[in-house]
Amino acid sequence: MVTLTSAENALKTLYLGVVADQLNTSVNPLLAQIEHTSSDVWGKEIRKLAPFGVNGGVGAGTETGALPTSAQNNYAQFVLTLKNLYGTIELSDKAIRASANSAGAFVNLLNAEMEGLLKASKFNFGRMLFGDGSGKLCKVVATSGNVITVDSVKNVIEGQVIDVVSNTSVVSGASNRRIVSVDRINKTITLDGATIATGTISVDDFITIQGSYNLELTGLGAIFSDSASLYGLTRASNAWLTPYIATTPTLTDISIQTAIDTLDETAGSMADFIVCSAGVKRAYQNYLITNRTNVDYMNLQGGYKAISYNGIPIVSDRFCPQGTMYILNTKDFHLHQLCDWRWLEGEGGNVLKQTAGRPSYSATLVKYADLICDRPIGQAVLTSITEA
Repeated sequence: MVTLTSAENALKTLYLGVVADQLNTSVNPLLAQIEHTSSDVWGKEIRKLAPFGVNGGVGAGTETGALPTSAQNNYAQFVLTLKNLYGTIELSDKAIRASANSAGAFVNLLNAEMEGLLKASKFNFGRMLFGDGSGKLCKVVATSGNVITVDSVKNVIEGQVIDVVSNTSVVSGASNRRIVSVDRINKTITLDGATIATGTISVDDFITIQGSYNLELTGLGAIFSDSASLYGLTRASNAWLTPYIATTPTLTDISIQTAIDTLDETAGSMADFIVCSAGVKRAYQNYLITNRTNVDYMNLQGGYKAISYNGIPIVSDRFCPQGTMYILNTKDFHLHQLCDWRWLEGEGGNVLKQTAGRPSYSATLVKYADLICDRPIGQAVLTSITEA
């Protein structure tokens, strides 16, 4: 007979390892290339010494002259607060009791919930890798009741529970709303709940996942932004925090190679991964077809396939900004974590807990982590590329 105890055992022993592995390697090809580590985690923070420049204790001299003066490596300390990443499943008491006498039915119930959790988690964590930590999904262009026109629907999907934020405050009456439909042609989203009064939402307000404003992973958007600081250091005083950025309307082998050569010459960084939007990938494929006789392909970790630029994989990602190509050295990236994915446990180690005031039980996956690039100057981005 299926009980809450057997359900908890299944979640802990059968599902946790599989789910953790998929969330670490199957979100997208970029995450699969990034090392996960528990090093440099101190309490609730990541504190990491990042070397820059070279050791200065080198020089030439005469046969009997003074030796070079020692000058140790240069280090700067990166500081980030660990982000709290959650994923929750919910099982109704009725569903549990209905499947109590059928192990197969209960397994199907758990499988359906875990697959739903994986789908939602992959979508959101994949999106965060390209974000700047603010959690902004899109910007409001116009509004009519519960129908909101936005500047992009790339980061939204039916089922998300969102907040509308104005400046830095969640808009009263437009928070904790679920997206019931997305019109991807007209770029509108429709929210559930009571009709939102005219004037509640303003143009240039923005959409975030519920409760997530400024609490998401520090992704590529932060590294390549024009922000005054990164990882607790000011860019003005640390020029090596600024990556290579070039505007390249027409994508060619030369524009890609120029970026790769610049990374090598300025930072000794060897690019090993290229990620772009689907339209940019198509534009590059058109370029190859026009200028070459063949297109090279390669297999990546996690079962992904990619086209190749001189042995460097080029992959497209649904969350990569339009007209953008990132050229990265993935060895410089680390996802620092307090621990891998774990179930949030209550007293006695219980992972299934009754939802307050409701006839249902919930279980929550949790991970405390954030992303750091050790050498921002060793990364590049090409922007404003004409897509195909």
